Amino acid sequence: MPLEIVRNDITKMQVDAIVNATNEEMVGYSGVDLAVHTAAGPMLDEECRKIRPLGLGAAKITGAYNLNAKYVIHTSGPVWRGGLAGESVILRSCYEESLKLAVDNGCESVAFPLISSGNYGYPKDRVLKFAVEVITQFLFEHELTVYLCVYDRTSYEFSKAVFDEISEFINDDYVEERAAVFASETQCLESTVIPDKSRRRNRLRAFEPMLYASMPAPQSNQSGSAKNKSLEEYMKAMDKSFAYKLFDYIDKKGMTDVECYKKANVDKKTFSKIKCNPDTYKPSKQTAVAFAIALELTLDETQDLLASAGLTLSRSFIFDKIIRYFLQKGVYDIFEINEALFEFDQILLGA
Repeated sequence: MPLEIVRNDITKMQVDAIVNATNEEMVGYSGVDLAVHTAAGPMLDEECRKIRPLGLGAAKITGAYNLNAKYVIHTSGPVWRGGLAGESVILRSCYEESLKLAVDNGCESVAFPLISSGNYGYPKDRVLKFAVEVITQFLFEHELTVYLCVYDRTSYEFSKAVFDEISEFINDDYVEERAAVFASETQCLESTVIPDKSRRRNRLRAFEPMLYASMPAPQSNQSGSAKNKSLEEYMKAMDKSFAYKLFDYIDKKGMTDVECYKKANVDKKTFSKIKCNPDTYKPSKQTAVAFAIALELTLDETQDLLASAGLTLSRSFIFDKIIRYFLQKGVYDIFEINEALFEFDQILLGA
């Protein structure tokens, strides 16, 4: 997945480079800076003394020493002064210069903290949205996997109004779900010996309206011709595989392959697998849904694409309900959707 929000300690990330939000003197005095210097060991302090000072919005690279990464990219972010002192310009430079430095040094993966969101006071929700915007723009031109590390739940502020609306949407099928439970309970009741038969009949009658409302309509019998088909003939009538269905939708939407997989938050390697193995490639649900979002498919079109991979959006899982919510709202910003999935502790879209 090219961009992923993770809840993790950045010093524990196994990536090519981690980004250290430091000060202009690069001394590791507090917050992420102190944690990075402590985990890396005294040799990082020694190298930093040789290359300081570090200008605001600039980036410099060092070894990572005792960290799991190969490199540490140091950048100095702005102090929050209400947003009127050019803070966003400096913050953009921090992310862009760090990303460029990672690519220039052959990195394939890099992890960022929420720069300036600690002691420097930059509002965490603003940093997160700003970082996603800048990183996404950069990834449209470069192949790189980027992680945004959110250290704890308090570092991540999600809109309460949206959270409540999604929660309500997730729960709006309560009656349907209970009907299925009642149906299951009734089967158990019918197979269990209960001494008081009249009480059992009364209980079953109480469930009858809900049971009959949830029963599927009877299906008509297959035609004689379908019954008489051989397995070989039947298999010839198979629908298109996921890959071919995906390519059809890409053509229909007038998109290029690159535009599609970039918007889907899917890396080039994954898309190459799809193109090279169109008859056998089977995506995970989060990858298939990511392509549906990138293509701005309707709910019915999304179900059509998922069905080609043997998948569906049900009403029984939180992940599925959140995706349904955004599709019905006509919201196709994959990172906005990932924010919601992250808030509800669900797997994120992409590959």
